Amino acid sequence: MAKRSLLIILFLISISSAFAQHKDALIGKWLTTSGDAQILIYPSDGKFSGRIVWLKKPNDGTGKPETDNKNPDQKLAKRPILGLEMLKGFRYTEKGVWEDGTIYDPKTGRTYSCRISMAERDKINVRGYVGISMLGRTETWSRVR
Repeated sequence: MAKRSLLIILFLISISSAFAQHKDALIGKWLTTSGDAQILIYPSDGKFSGRIVWLKKPNDGTGKPETDNKNPDQKLAKRPILGLEMLKGFRYTEKGVWEDGTIYDPKTGRTYSCRISMAERDKINVRGYVGISMLGRTETWSRVR
């Protein structure tokens, strides 16, 4: 009986540690919900940032690189979207989420508050919002292997 209880306890510990998250679980390449882009998330000055490293359509109709033409800052509107840092300033919290960051949407030229949480081992929920988190939209991104 004691042997069986010990096995059950060890099994439960192994399951809980398998699902335990740590702050670096976010690091890696992620495919957006639409499948149009891959974002590389990396540590940056004690926080986390993300850059566009692949685009399904990297060039416009003329064969030139897609630019950030929706950006309200005209100085930034000519920069290429490929390589653009779109996630900034995320910090990991004890709640198992990355908060206090921002996400830039090159399709609209807008920046939103953002939080990221693990949905599964290889999926994250990225929630962009204005003001409070309830006023926003969540996308699920998949890890690129």
